[in-house]
Amino acid sequence: MAKLVAEAERRLPEVTDSAVKKVQAAMEVYRAGAVIPPAELRQYVEANLREIVHGLSAPGTPELTRARVTGKRRAEQGVPLSEVVRAFRIGFAEIWNVLVEEADRVGPDMVRTLVSAATTLWYLADDFAEAMSEAYRDTVAELASRQRQQRSALVEALFSGQRLDQAALWQISELLQMPIDGLFLVVAAESPELGEEALPSIESRLDAMNLGSAWRLTPETQVGVISLRSTAAQAPVLDLLRRHATSRIGVSPAFSGLMSTPRALHFATVALASLPLGQPGVFQFDDSPLTALVASAPEEATQLAHQVLGGVLQLGDEGTVLLDTLQAWFDCAGSTKDTADRLFCHPNTVRYRLRGLQDITGRSLTNPAHQAELLTGLRAIGTYPKGEPLA
Repeated sequence: MAKLVAEAERRLPEVTDSAVKKVQAAMEVYRAGAVIPPAELRQYVEANLREIVHGLSAPGTPELTRARVTGKRRAEQGVPLSEVVRAFRIGFAEIWNVLVEEADRVGPDMVRTLVSAATTLWYLADDFAEAMSEAYRDTVAELASRQRQQRSALVEALFSGQRLDQAALWQISELLQMPIDGLFLVVAAESPELGEEALPSIESRLDAMNLGSAWRLTPETQVGVISLRSTAAQAPVLDLLRRHATSRIGVSPAFSGLMSTPRALHFATVALASLPLGQPGVFQFDDSPLTALVASAPEEATQLAHQVLGGVLQLGDEGTVLLDTLQAWFDCAGSTKDTADRLFCHPNTVRYRLRGLQDITGRSLTNPAHQAELLTGLRAIGTYPKGEPLA
């Protein structure tokens, strides 16, 4: 055995050159040099071959440091594990060829020694492959964990708006693979149980629609930002959410630019809160300027609603009828006839209800300023149905 090993060690530079050429010829990832520089490849091949030869000459536990270093390095470079294993096999085959050539040169007496060497060599091959693969997988897991943590931190920054300068936006855009100035939706879905996803597999479902997204899970909600290809993609997204809704889901209006994500999250949260408790459904925030104004000043809006419509709200069901009539009247651009048609009642009934509402509120529907106050109060009630702004 010593003669065979000595010959393999003597020819190590030659064997290294041959192994490098065969590895480069067999696999594109090693050939291009963009992923693994040629000098680095030769250095790693030679170091591993040297440890293999040393393992043949030294009985006992083999030295596997270079195998582990190689596995870690190739994982960091993104080389597929199967290709790394294949490169190791090429290296072992080159050592075996040297042993066979030397045994053939010496004569038949070396055949028994060659068989012994073969057994040792293939045991070494298993040990090297296992050590390299274990280091590779550990590194991949570590890199994935690190990337998840980084992604989570960037998603948190995107939703909170903290330290969201231009440089951070570029970093977020690159990691999440979303255009900075694209078109987006924000979704806020109420968790069915504490810390439970309201929309399991939503990211993969959106991926299947060629729509990128990023999600964050809090104890009470699952929130996400969705990158739309165009305004036409909004309807399919809302349809997807409706099909899989098991709890209340609020959606922001479509908006441009990642910088506006925190504001859109507020709108989505307001939309979620406007849905009845315990009733699964999807509601998209109204993107009208008035609704946006109400949402941007929740305390003032709810105070105005109580000031303007407080007397009506105290009437219970009767007040609800009056408010529904007023909303229909606004929706119908002040047409009593159209309002009556929408509510399936007589126009005189509409007039009677509106007179009653004007008497209670002390505001006239012929006064533009009073109309504005009544409409804003209605919008605040619709946005904050519990009568309190979101915390």
